[in-house]
Amino acid sequence: MIVSNWLLLEFPTKTPISNISIDYIVGVMKTYLVLWFNSNGALPSEVDRSLMSLGFKAVQGNYDYVYDWGNNVNLDDILRFTDKIQMTLKGTGVMFKTETVNGQ
Repeated sequence: MIVSNWLLLEFPTKTPISNISIDYIVGVMKTYLVLWFNSNGALPSEVDRSLMSLGFKAVQGNYDYVYDWGNNVNLDDILRFTDKIQMTLKGTGVMFKTETVNGQ
């Protein structure tokens, strides 16, 4: 269909991840973590020690920390790990965001 000299293309819709049955994600998976500190909260050095004890490594760039899952990770494991992060940061005044992606 041509409208105002622009060609409109129809793209296939994406299937929501909730509708896909996946037991394991295969590949080098990494969880990236971004933190927002509160000046009335815990010291960044204290938060750093707590996150390192979970297995995170500090990085420079767009993210503050990275956790390397290795080759296979269960989606439920990712959720349980995110729960651990939330429990670790609870009461510190720190807000966080995670992003788990294929790190290759």
